[in-house]
Amino acid sequence: MSNQAVAINGAKWTTTATVINTLLSFCQLAIVARVLEPTIFGLVSICTLVLNFFHIFANLGFTNSIISKQENDKKILSTIFFASIALGFTMGALIYLSSGFVVDYYDEPKLSHVIKVSAITFPMIYTSQIYWNLLQKELKFKILAVIEVIGAVLNIVLTVTLAYSGFEERSIIYSQVIFTGVKTFLYILLGKNLFTPVWYFKLGEIKDHLRFGIYHMAEGVLGFVNGNLENIVIGKAVGIKELGLYTIAYQLAVFPITRLNPIIMQVSYPIMAKMKDIDGLKRAYLKIVDFISFCNYPLLSGLFITSSSVVVLIYGADYEGSVQLVKIIVFVSFLACVIAPASSVALSRNKPNLMFYVNLISLIVKIPTLYFFSQAFGLIGIAYGYVITSLLETIIVFYIVNHLVGSFLKKLVSNILMPISFCLIMVGLIFLYQRFIGNTGLIHLIAQVIIGGAVYIGLTLKYKLSLSEMLALKKSL
Repeated sequence: MSNQAVAINGAKWTTTATVINTLLSFCQLAIVARVLEPTIFGLVSICTLVLNFFHIFANLGFTNSIISKQENDKKILSTIFFASIALGFTMGALIYLSSGFVVDYYDEPKLSHVIKVSAITFPMIYTSQIYWNLLQKELKFKILAVIEVIGAVLNIVLTVTLAYSGFEERSIIYSQVIFTGVKTFLYILLGKNLFTPVWYFKLGEIKDHLRFGIYHMAEGVLGFVNGNLENIVIGKAVGIKELGLYTIAYQLAVFPITRLNPIIMQVSYPIMAKMKDIDGLKRAYLKIVDFISFCNYPLLSGLFITSSSVVVLIYGADYEGSVQLVKIIVFVSFLACVIAPASSVALSRNKPNLMFYVNLISLIVKIPTLYFFSQAFGLIGIAYGYVITSLLETIIVFYIVNHLVGSFLKKLVSNILMPISFCLIMVGLIFLYQRFIGNTGLIHLIAQVIIGGAVYIGLTLKYKLSLSEMLALKKSL
């Protein structure tokens, strides 16, 4: 099967799973937001912050090294497996012990229980991670999709049930623990045909993986701080409730890219890792950016222009303070569409250190920028600071991609100008509707969505992709 056929088949299964997960996650958030107040989302956001930090060290960075090096040696995989289990229990213990420090920092006693309970997930995740790696390496996207859907269904059922039963912040944490356990079981059950560990453990024999993983983990640490610095600042300096408002705004503003981009990255990276042709990598990067931007830009533009209606209708009047934040943070997502595939390019060229340097430079700039804007403009200022540092990161990433695959910027700009133009026309027409017809209530929101969708699809059919080409693509899927 050709790379294109594999990519199409993988994208089909991954897209199906992501669409289902997206709808379920959206429904879950909309339902529980009616029950749980912003402060609870602030608590969960802090807990997630702590967990995500420790997740950086998952498998010592082996996730991408196994794929990049196409590792098949059972002894090496067994060493990685046992090292991961030991690391999982170590991380779980560290999280449990760190709960007191987090409580003292944020002065919020409720954090102690949710963090301690969440620590249980780490031994499970680290035990099953190698099976997820191998399933992805072998392009078993159907199996991965099925597991993701099962986990998503279980998560929404548990979360909503517990939230309406009065468990408050524990409803989200308890459901995560249970569905993590179920997914761990399924990864091992369905991946055991690819790998059965043997009693073998020699760290010296995985030094190449460790060397690869050191930069990857270092990049992850810096990326974590870069991506969550504003949450750390808000939770401490502004307040837990404000952090809840920011969390809702951030989740909504990055919602399209966090759902679509992983589909593309999950399918494309294992294929790109097999490529040794630099021109092929450049073409792959440009095609991925073209696809991501064409799919995401209309969603992000629509969210920008309709956010005042969307936030209140979905989450309720208590979250009206998130509207302006959404309008600002959405520009971070615009930039993320063009830089997201760069990581796959760097890893495919066996250069994980380059993305480490990107995050290091970005962090050095971000700390004083967020401090200045938070002091001058408060919560809104932090969002503006986030956009500015994201723009700097985009410039640096473009420089690195140019270094890895050669000149590409002219072609990239040519590709994204079309969806940007379509989006400007779409936003303009929706603005006119809001100005002269109405912008309050579900009916007007539905009308704006229909107008925006019709305009973008119509322009796409005329100037980007004809109906016959779309039908041919559908047939190939």
